Amino acid sequence: MILFPAVDIKDGQCVRLAQGKEDQVTVFSSDPVAQARHWAGLGCKYLHVVDLDGAFSGKPKNYQLIKDICAAIDIPVQLGGGIRDVETAKAYVEAGVTRLIIGTMALESPELFAELCAALPGQIGVSLDAVDGALKSKGWVEDAGLRIEDVLPRLEENGVSFLVYTDIARDGMQTGVNIDALERLCSMTTIPVIAAGGVHTINDITNLYPLCSKGLEGAISGRAIYVGTLDVREANKWIESKS
Repeated sequence: MILFPAVDIKDGQCVRLAQGKEDQVTVFSSDPVAQARHWAGLGCKYLHVVDLDGAFSGKPKNYQLIKDICAAIDIPVQLGGGIRDVETAKAYVEAGVTRLIIGTMALESPELFAELCAALPGQIGVSLDAVDGALKSKGWVEDAGLRIEDVLPRLEENGVSFLVYTDIARDGMQTGVNIDALERLCSMTTIPVIAAGGVHTINDITNLYPLCSKGLEGAISGRAIYVGTLDVREANKWIESKS
């Protein structure tokens, strides 16, 4: 099980949004590179980065900053936000990003997404951002008109390497993870799943852990690790004790 600390970038700062709403911003650091170094220094195995400006605009907005993050740490980086063409994806890989998380393109441009998976095999994941199973796109502001079960067969056929499932209603709210929804998703696919949205305390990590035998790869945590309700060292130590 991997604990992925989140570094969400907006206007050059490390922030967290409540339920993905652009106007509900809390700034936690003015230096995302230093924040990335901090999480790597606490023993984290992987960093989760989101270009929120890119997610809302549909274009990469923080390329140099993300390149600087990759150069500053010795753990792999996964990145999402505003990656809607193959050229952008390849540029981020060249900048040092290990794997990419695609949302809108995967849902709205199936042929282009298949091309991307073929161009970067083993490096493409999909963000499934949902409210009661109904998928959202374009930075969670539009209804994709699809449900999770509608897209899974195609994603498996495309060779998607991992899925990030976000329960939007719980994201940034520290209300606990949606175990039932995650268990259902794991049962529907052979693609590894990462949980996002609602991680609050070490109890959420221990509650998620049994799903690792069913296809869960790990969990992303943002607000909880910034405000301190989840201690990163404690969580990583607990995870290591299980291996």
